[in-house]
Amino acid sequence: MKARVAARLEPLRVRVVFLWSLLTRRDSKFVTSYLRGLRGVEIGASAHNRYYLDAINVDRWGGSDTAYKRQERRLALRTAKVDLVAPGDELPFKDDAVDFVFSSHVIEHFPDPIRALYEWVRVARRYVVLVVPHRDRTFDAERPLSTVDELLSRHREGFTSQEDLHWSVWTCESFIELCERIGLRVVDHLDPDDKFGNGFAIVIDASITPAVLREDPEAAAGLDQPAAR
Repeated sequence: MKARVAARLEPLRVRVVFLWSLLTRRDSKFVTSYLRGLRGVEIGASAHNRYYLDAINVDRWGGSDTAYKRQERRLALRTAKVDLVAPGDELPFKDDAVDFVFSSHVIEHFPDPIRALYEWVRVARRYVVLVVPHRDRTFDAERPLSTVDELLSRHREGFTSQEDLHWSVWTCESFIELCERIGLRVVDHLDPDDKFGNGFAIVIDASITPAVLREDPEAAAGLDQPAAR
């Protein structure tokens, strides 16, 4: 009986996967307008959410049997190659090593997103570009927004965890507020994003370094003028 049901559902599954593949091939004109022609790093790239960038895919897991890789195979019938296994907030690169760091639907998984943002600005010469899920357009819609004070407290305390979940939730406005408070210069944003529309896109000028980088979040929060490199 189960085999017959599975056989009947298989054509539907194939059609769903095909339609999803067409959707994921959709480019983001906003993202590529900044990153076209540049070389960089993508944190946690996935086959079903491709942005077609010239980037090294850095992932904290190298195996093919993680929950995320299984999801990729379900949605795209393949997985994105992991080029380098490393924590996304502790990259094995020198300062200004690449043109950009990009992430899509990843920053919310970091227990301390400030640490990750500072690390990405350290590594990138030109841009840090993020696509972030919007609280009101995801399953996090009923959760309270993560406040800047809460995130500063996590960063100050060096909070970390191996648990994988959405540690933080934002709107575009609250994410920009976070960036401003910690001394990062947002040069552009798009809400909703132009790929799936359930998030927003943020462009940070990585050529400008906060006067305090990962050392004193309270001082960084009070910055008025970032120091140029």
